Amino acid sequence: MSFKTLKAYQKGFDVAMKCFEVSKSFPSEEKFGLTSQIRRSSRSVCAQIGEGYRKRKYPKYFVSKMVDADGENSETMIWVDFAFECAYINEETKFELANSIEEIGKLLNYMIDNPGKFGAV
Repeated sequence: MSFKTLKAYQKGFDVAMKCFEVSKSFPSEEKFGLTSQIRRSSRSVCAQIGEGYRKRKYPKYFVSKMVDADGENSETMIWVDFAFECAYINEETKFELANSIEEIGKLLNYMIDNPGKFGAV
């Protein structure tokens, strides 16, 4: 099984792509600020899942990477909040992203609590 089949990865990828799309319209002065941060943290969720899953032979490493992914997921929510408060995204976009981010968090926490179900032994 590939990490790409994991729901947390798939949903994380969708959020990262949505963040990329919406951040295209952020003001140019945000290029090295909010635009960069929201793209980096949202993409890092998937990267952490992929890294952890590939080394799931080591349960502590797997759990550590899923914890890291959850942290990046939470960071993404913070940047979404800032984007909304700065009026760079509308309420509908914030709501959509927030729901997806919350769902990813639940999936990651399940993986953290049940590493054996994901091949970590």
